[in-house]
Amino acid sequence: MNISVIVAHPDTGSFNHAIASTVSDTLRRNGHGVHFHDLYEENFDALLPAREIPRDATLPELVEQHCEEISTADGIAIVHPNWWGQPPAILKGWIDRVIRPGVAYEFVGDDGGEGVPNGLLKAQSAVVFNTGNTETARERDVFGDPLETIWKNCVFGLCGVTEFHRKLYNIVVVSTEAQRKAWLADASETIDRIYPAAS
Repeated sequence: MNISVIVAHPDTGSFNHAIASTVSDTLRRNGHGVHFHDLYEENFDALLPAREIPRDATLPELVEQHCEEISTADGIAIVHPNWWGQPPAILKGWIDRVIRPGVAYEFVGDDGGEGVPNGLLKAQSAVVFNTGNTETARERDVFGDPLETIWKNCVFGLCGVTEFHRKLYNIVVVSTEAQRKAWLADASETIDRIYPAAS
């Protein structure tokens, strides 16, 4: 299988990068191909220009590469921190420019005006790893766990990915080395479960 791995955190020494490295290493150990993208390292431009909005727009080379890889990926893994209940702006911009009509979804003409799209992504499974500094119960009960809704319903569910997984590691700011090692082991075990070794 070919798996797209996307990480969005500006600090290459961050725990998010440690998760992304663990995810990529586990996938390769299991015999899968990995398309790895560090959006900050690539200096991915988060701004969607008007000229890219049309479905038949000519896209910049880097955006075209991302579109090709995400449309043909057998699985998707995304790693990012929880910033104000949202992905970092660079990752939101990646969604705007890459998860686009004709690549990830399409609207059908006879949907009764509902505007419910048909998902086009080949991947049947996706996993999102988040870090945060809010307790899980508070994230759920006070804020409604917006990242769960964004990724499960608004992105992957809409684009045809039927199997969704998400892991939240918190509270990172006061975590110990032992906790972080345990979280990395959990990330590896999660990948082993979702994308096991090719037979």
